[in-house]
Amino acid sequence: MQTLAHFGDGGPGPWILLFPLIWALVIGGGIALLRRTAWRGRGGPARTGPAQDSPITVLGHRFASGDIDEEEYWRRLSVLDEQFGRKGGAA
Repeated sequence: MQTLAHFGDGGPGPWILLFPLIWALVIGGGIALLRRTAWRGRGGPARTGPAQDSPITVLGHRFASGDIDEEEYWRRLSVLDEQFGRKGGAA
């Protein structure tokens, strides 16, 4: 029985099956390397809201966790919105 390209006659034998696996690992490793280095920061979601450590975000977290009630939230938000909120509005 002749298997894997004439193994008994000096052919490559079962080792020929490793070459596609090696190429798949090389290509997969290259893609993983590119994703971790060169492609980082591209195509991600655009940040449109306030920064994570802005006072408005901290206030929102306090309201969500129940530290402050709704009335206090809106009162403080109006003050913070004047200082840190939208710029370039109607004067």
